[in-house]
Amino acid sequence: MKVAVVGKGGSGKTTTSAVLARTFARSGLATLALDCDTNPNLGLSLGYGEEATEKLVGVRQALDTGEEGHAGSMIELIDRFGVDGPDGVRLAIVSAIENPEPGCPCCGVSPERLLADMDSVEGVVVADFEAGLGTIIRMGDDPVDVVVIVAEPTAKSLEVARRAADLVKERGLGRVIVAANRVRDADDLARVRSVLPDLEVSSIPDEPAITRAERNGVAPLDSAPDAAGVRALVELGERVLSSPISA
Repeated sequence: MKVAVVGKGGSGKTTTSAVLARTFARSGLATLALDCDTNPNLGLSLGYGEEATEKLVGVRQALDTGEEGHAGSMIELIDRFGVDGPDGVRLAIVSAIENPEPGCPCCGVSPERLLADMDSVEGVVVADFEAGLGTIIRMGDDPVDVVVIVAEPTAKSLEVARRAADLVKERGLGRVIVAANRVRDADDLARVRSVLPDLEVSSIPDEPAITRAERNGVAPLDSAPDAAGVRALVELGERVLSSPISA
């Protein structure tokens, strides 16, 4: 199963990706997390710590300087540029680097192209897309199983979410679930539902414990597993796994 997580920058997309990935892994599924953002920090939200996260970023940057050799295949990319972490989630940074070599799987192939070639990978692939709509626009007609759209109850965030939902629907890219994030009250949730009618919506309450975890560079699932917002994200992951997948 391939799960793409999209949304406006700052909407909570990376935290959502991290909790989903670890929830899938805890269910017994082999889970690969792809950090497709040009500012990769999914490792922090997954609980890899600053040192391991920076090491992965450094390996990617070393490709551009010729200090590291390039991968010859998608599987080699995951093996060489990935690392296992909490709950057994394997993380790979696949954001493009400067001066890509055409045809090179580790830097000449875009994140959306790589995700399209992930059918041979067993288990679940969770892709934390770059902020905004760039990657989803470039996906063409290559579907995933589920697109999780993370949206705050703000005008700008909801506009990005609406456009993302329209693109997914028009191109048949996958089943859509909306993660209504940082919801403070019923009015916030109603606003999200009014902009994104007829879509599955999971409400994620505004959670100070998640904000503190992000500020400290630790995983919310480790620092505050019983916080309401974290539990809601875990339930979202369970919902993705338990509900039928539509083509």
